[in-house]
Amino acid sequence: MSSSPNGNGSNRVVIGLAQMEISKDINKNLEQAERMAKRAAEKKVDILCYPELFSTEYFPQFEKVDVDYSEKIPGRTSEFLSRIAKENNLTVIGGSIYEHVDEKTKYNTCLVYGPTGNLLSKYRKAHIPHDVCFYERNYFREGDSSYDVINTPKAKIGVLICYDQWFPEPARILALKGAEILFYPSAIGYVDGIEQKEGDWHDAWVNVMRGHAISNSIPVVAVNRVGREHSMDFWGSSFVCDAFGKIIAKAEKREMLMTCEVDLSLTHFIREGWGFMKFRRPKTYKGISD
Repeated sequence: MSSSPNGNGSNRVVIGLAQMEISKDINKNLEQAERMAKRAAEKKVDILCYPELFSTEYFPQFEKVDVDYSEKIPGRTSEFLSRIAKENNLTVIGGSIYEHVDEKTKYNTCLVYGPTGNLLSKYRKAHIPHDVCFYERNYFREGDSSYDVINTPKAKIGVLICYDQWFPEPARILALKGAEILFYPSAIGYVDGIEQKEGDWHDAWVNVMRGHAISNSIPVVAVNRVGREHSMDFWGSSFVCDAFGKIIAKAEKREMLMTCEVDLSLTHFIREGWGFMKFRRPKTYKGISD
């Protein structure tokens, strides 16, 4: 195969996964994020992804907090992301931030910036969980964004946020629209005192995204937080799987910048061989739109 489907003449994309241990100190978090961006540039990373809500502690584990972490766009964190993208010649997926539209309208929002510091995409998390230590509906409105493919210099990508990963439809939509890699910035781990009666949460988390990769013949990148925050133990385990669901890189349970090269040509090979796209029968799927 002489060139990739995105037409840039290269089949390979170097991904950087910024697995962060995040504190209450926003300044400290941004400083660490910047150090990771500089290291990513040194490692010739093309696309760098941060975890969900990377600049703040995971405040939705509390039903209510005294601090308002929300911010306008443009604002402090968005300007920070634009700057580090430009200074380091990176495409930066800004995990997500707590977007303030007005007092009654706030979203969990992922911003993507290109290597010139230009805003490529703003995606608002569509699926909002609500459970013990995941009280996100107390803070975030369900997103109103469409599932759009983002054109970066190295690949066409799709970005979803954490809980979105449990739903097959967004991944399929992005694959059908031409995304070549799916990214899931996340904030997930074990909760003190909650028994995993249904089975191991970590295993399910990995397996559902491997399933998206296989059924859509598309590489998947999951970037998680790591470390303890109050009653939650974020397990890290950020990973990359190829277009047939094989895990080709997995982070340890510690703060780290992990890099991985993704071969986009494998997507074409698998789709042609297994026929997961060409043998679809959309007319039989109308039931899921109800």
